[in-house]
Amino acid sequence: MKKFIVLFREPDGRTEEHSPEFERQHRQHWEEWFSQWRTSGKLAGGDALTLEGRLLTGNGNLVQNNIHRVGSEIIGGFLLLNATDLDEATAITASCPIYEAGGYAELREFQHNF
Repeated sequence: MKKFIVLFREPDGRTEEHSPEFERQHRQHWEEWFSQWRTSGKLAGGDALTLEGRLLTGNGNLVQNNIHRVGSEIIGGFLLLNATDLDEATAITASCPIYEAGGYAELREFQHNF
């Protein structure tokens, strides 16, 4: 079994409003999706991320109270997946609800299994 990380990139939710019905359905879709993959043992961890953080640059000497963003795009969360190969990890990731709200996913395999 190989290990993968999925980085969810999406518009900053504070810049785009959705109807309460959309929000309810979107949360429900996430709950169903998590339940499916948690039960199968493919989901190994992950979480949504807050909008607070720090950027460290300049060999760690320059610390900014901010998060990395490109325009209004942020990394909204991450998942850790167990999959037999990149194709299976891709199929799992392609089925998630991130795309409903204009987000997308970056899928990467761990280089070493520590």
